[in-house]
Amino acid sequence: MFNVFEKGLFIFAHQMGDSRFYPTYKNLIKNQWKPFSELKRVQEAQLQRMIYYAYNRIPYYNKLFKGLSLKPENIRTINDLEKLPILTKEIIKKNWEDFKPAGLEKMKFYTWSTGGSTGTPFRYRLDKFDRFLGGALWYRGWSYAGYELGDRTIFMGGSSLDINAKSYFTKLVHETARNIRMLSSFDMGENDMKNYVHIINRFEPRYMYGYASSFYSFAKWIEDNGINIHSPNGIFSTAEKLFPEMRKKIESVFGTDLYDTYGLGDGGVSAYECSEHSGLHIDTERGVMEFVDEDGHQLEEGEGRIVATSLHNHAMPFLRYDTGDLGHIISKNCNCGRGYKLLKEVVGRSVDILITPEGMKIHGWFFLYIFWEYCKGIKEYQVVQEKLDKIVIKIVPEDDFDESQLHEIRETIRKRSLSWEVEFKFVDKIERTGAGKYKFIINKIGVSP
Repeated sequence: MFNVFEKGLFIFAHQMGDSRFYPTYKNLIKNQWKPFSELKRVQEAQLQRMIYYAYNRIPYYNKLFKGLSLKPENIRTINDLEKLPILTKEIIKKNWEDFKPAGLEKMKFYTWSTGGSTGTPFRYRLDKFDRFLGGALWYRGWSYAGYELGDRTIFMGGSSLDINAKSYFTKLVHETARNIRMLSSFDMGENDMKNYVHIINRFEPRYMYGYASSFYSFAKWIEDNGINIHSPNGIFSTAEKLFPEMRKKIESVFGTDLYDTYGLGDGGVSAYECSEHSGLHIDTERGVMEFVDEDGHQLEEGEGRIVATSLHNHAMPFLRYDTGDLGHIISKNCNCGRGYKLLKEVVGRSVDILITPEGMKIHGWFFLYIFWEYCKGIKEYQVVQEKLDKIVIKIVPEDDFDESQLHEIRETIRKRSLSWEVEFKFVDKIERTGAGKYKFIINKIGVSP
């Protein structure tokens, strides 16, 4: 009976935000079993409507189309999107006023911002319905792991998960209505994590959701201290690259399966992993997710830049928006029977690529694997490319830190570039980003792949 009450309160709270939420969610649940051909047909029909809207209501796109000698009817399919150039954050910032649609003052929308890779805020508007559509897709994606609306859930993250942004009373109402508890990734000290264990064991969540790095750090601390922790039905990771070693550690400590997720509020695209763990199902209802090569040409399979086109954000639609992420799309179908295409993995952000003085591109994974091998007494670390020829490695040492490892780490890095100067810095802690994320790799020289 209590579960029925929790679900009812959860749905009521969301319906109060937008009355279209629950009907939309039920339709999305049905959609997941439709063949891809039908999903794509509906997606392209919505794409055509958005193209006409952008051309007629948004000055930037009207000028763009005319400058390219294009008309709205020239963009009818996903493949036709190649006729448009890639849209970047820099273009949007430079043309901010021209991205305001006619009649904006009559729309219901939110103004949000994302820190991005550089930490410089990037503002964008989000249509109210588009936001709730994103939420409905979010919960449907969780349902691939068995989640039901109103299930007890722990959130662990920062500002991008809407944590630490409310008064105590507002947070209490929010947590009660959604049946969640919110834990901050900004606060991960010894006493904080003891408190988190207490909250989790008392609340007994069915699911947990948050930053991959936060769960990874938390899992290591739990294991190191021999603490018993409640085992949820599943854990959803988001917002950061999930590495194999991180998945292995989190699943082992919490005794459950981890499900990776991918979503962008500014881009309007999302993808969710199901219990088959063969990739993330790419949603078609809210946006178009393209994978493109360096020339902006679409890829049917393989690794490329992720480019997003929003289909419902009338307050500020983005067409072929460069997300800054690299992803790997595969052509095989999932055994679960869902019709969506599969994102094999998010490879990382373009800023996770470091550049050698010789011009070679070295992915951050290279450094992560080094530290998984040489990690004795290293609590946390961060690799920063300060200059083309200089790498700074920050290390938070523990009492049993073995300094002889530094020689091995430096020599392994030199195998990729003899011109790289490698400097080690011992610090008390690794600073989190403005959103509370822990970045393992930082490229400060601004060279994209």
